[in-house]
Amino acid sequence: MRKYFLMDCNTVLDSIYDADKNDSLPLVNQVRMKLHFLFCPDCSGELRKLQCLEEVMRDDFFPISPEMEESFMEHLYKETVIIEEKTDAQAGFSFRSWVVIGFFMLLALSTSFFGMNFSQIAASEGLSFLLPVGLTIGMAVTCYGALFIGSHLKKLSTRFGLH
Repeated sequence: MRKYFLMDCNTVLDSIYDADKNDSLPLVNQVRMKLHFLFCPDCSGELRKLQCLEEVMRDDFFPISPEMEESFMEHLYKETVIIEEKTDAQAGFSFRSWVVIGFFMLLALSTSFFGMNFSQIAASEGLSFLLPVGLTIGMAVTCYGALFIGSHLKKLSTRFGLH
């Protein structure tokens, strides 16, 4: 019976060192460890040392320094701005390229059907053939506009005063 309740020192110390604050041991193991600490002065001393170390690390290790925090946060903000500028510059097409490509895309979509004989197609198919043509043009323009706005959201919001 005594062997079942008591744990050896190595097992207790391993469970202490591997313990995580979020993990709680089963109730039986907690009772067994407390009994071991009650009868083993070496392990209970080790537990006290670890608790003191935890308290020192939590409270006294880093003194509070508002000046350091402000300078650190300012430096961190500058680095994020520089990184964002680099990623914006490397993002792909420039704003001007998007506008020029969009203009040519609209021009191409609107003039691509001039070579077709619409009266002959309308006579054989009916006017319902215009529905897929209109949907195709609408989807192309909508997708291009969404990609343009999504990739230049920051620039567009500052240009139009949206914050």
